[in-house]
Amino acid sequence: MVSKFHTEIASLKGDVLAMGNLAQGMLGRSMVALKTQDVALAGTIDEKKQKLADYDDAIEQKCLRLIALNQPMAKDLRTIAASMKVITNLYRIGRYGKDIAIVVPDLAGAPQIGNLVSLPHMGEVVDGMIADVMVAFEREDLAPIADILDREEVVDALRYSIFRESLTYMMEDPRNITPCMNYVMIARYLERCGDHACEIAEKVHYMVTGDRIEIR
Repeated sequence: MVSKFHTEIASLKGDVLAMGNLAQGMLGRSMVALKTQDVALAGTIDEKKQKLADYDDAIEQKCLRLIALNQPMAKDLRTIAASMKVITNLYRIGRYGKDIAIVVPDLAGAPQIGNLVSLPHMGEVVDGMIADVMVAFEREDLAPIADILDREEVVDALRYSIFRESLTYMMEDPRNITPCMNYVMIARYLERCGDHACEIAEKVHYMVTGDRIEIR
């Protein structure tokens, strides 16, 4: 029974990692579509939202079933509890990817202002944060997320930098107002994804150590 339970825990973690890969992919592809003005690629991201929701529901049900049937304790219970929290963050990350993709058609076909005002760099930082929190979850190792707060502060600084630069472009030419407002909105989405990565890091820390911390 113990061996079967631990096999089910491993399966649960595998499902969370698969959902993480999907959510990270949705966000990553949305940023590629933004940079390349690829409307067709942006359109494929919306198709993933149902699969993301299905993962969310199925994993939650699996967690509840494991708790009800096995009454786990200590590390096993923390793993299940952390998984239930992590999927909420992953769902939001994937949805923000979809939200960015929705903006792509409005920006495509027109010159990019200021080379997208640091949005690609911001996206890369956030993508790295998501990748590392999922590695930490998979390996139950805190080393990949040791500097997560430093990276969160970089993301916050980039958001404000993008806002200021976009404001400058809007003041220079009224035609820049609509695209630059979209840039500001995308920067906000990326910042929230960074916040969700930090929240996952908090849950991983709890899962591994049993101690609750607040990163942000």
